[in-house]
Amino acid sequence: MTTTIHPTSVVEPGARLDEGVTIGPFCYVGACAELGAGTRMISHSTVLGNTRLGKNCTLHPHAALGGVPQVIGMKEQPDSRLEIGDGCEFREYATAHSGMPKFGGLTSVGNNCYIMIGAHIAHDNRIGNNVVMANNVSLAGHIEVGDNVWFGGLSAVHQFSRIGRNAFIGGGAIVVEDVIPFGSVVGNHAKLAGLNTVGLKRRGFSKAELHQIRSAYKAVFEGNGLFKERLEQAAADFAGQPLAMELIDFIRKGGDRPICKPE
Repeated sequence: MTTTIHPTSVVEPGARLDEGVTIGPFCYVGACAELGAGTRMISHSTVLGNTRLGKNCTLHPHAALGGVPQVIGMKEQPDSRLEIGDGCEFREYATAHSGMPKFGGLTSVGNNCYIMIGAHIAHDNRIGNNVVMANNVSLAGHIEVGDNVWFGGLSAVHQFSRIGRNAFIGGGAIVVEDVIPFGSVVGNHAKLAGLNTVGLKRRGFSKAELHQIRSAYKAVFEGNGLFKERLEQAAADFAGQPLAMELIDFIRKGGDRPICKPE
């Protein structure tokens, strides 16, 4: 595969381009950037700073990766990094910023993520694989997102939040609390609306697996007694059931934000 660079684009000395990279018109690639094999910049897109893209990624017009974190007074630093996995696609005006060195300096995005128009991934986020962010989704800093999470358009997530894998964030939701694995949240401020049953079925979860997750959900969020008491009882009742315990352990682990619960 031959690497091609349109004559109107700028690739700074020091940038690393693997074979088969295509850079269309009016793009910019910084000196510390690295583009994996088969990655394509269609036009007017930018890769700044210490940014590494995996294989077969696509940047649409005006996508901008590797910018300095939106922190007042912060300037570009060599140990501020952005790492993108293989097969990711950033649509028009999508952005992802590098990390803050005092927090480890890394923003990371997994494989096969699809980031739609105007969506933003802030500094120090850890994004899993197969994540979909619809138009104008906004993720603040220091957010952890598990695999297979879908964000509806115009949703936003508070900094330091955790989103468990296979969760669904409804369109326009404003998330200020942690979202359990397999959960579905809606509203402003977002509340837990049940399980992401449709998404789980589409991803091939069996009836037995869905039953396990649903039973754990009901044990934790419904019934008598205090939430803490139900959680600990569920941990005992579902020991040895991995999907149930994934949900339970996510809550027990805790984080900087409280857990999003039903109204």
